[in-house]
Amino acid sequence: MSDQIKGLCLYGIKACDTMKKARTWLDQQGLNYEFHDYKSAGIDRAHLEAWCNEHGWQTVLNRAGTTFRKLDDGQKSDLDQAAAIELMLVQPSMIKRPVLDLGDKTVIGFKPDTYAAELAAKN
Repeated sequence: MSDQIKGLCLYGIKACDTMKKARTWLDQQGLNYEFHDYKSAGIDRAHLEAWCNEHGWQTVLNRAGTTFRKLDDGQKSDLDQAAAIELMLVQPSMIKRPVLDLGDKTVIGFKPDTYAAELAAKN
């Protein structure tokens, strides 16, 4: 791999272990990318809507994380895309991570094989 791929952006939270693995992998491939920490910099509704439209809100919302599990049952029940987006806007740590923006599509989560295949397709 090389840094010929332009405009890569990795969204996530700096302290997350999976994020660290993804960043290390991208660095080892010699790829340049922008890192957007949505815990400190926030995330806008347009990004969340686009990700949910591409992958489905059930994929984007991290229901396995502590932040989601701490919600009361009323907040967790009857979720739909609009409600999930509202939760993620208020608590960005509920967004599954990382989100790798390839420009024309995004990849949610980190698997080295998936990243390699998607990035190879971009070259």
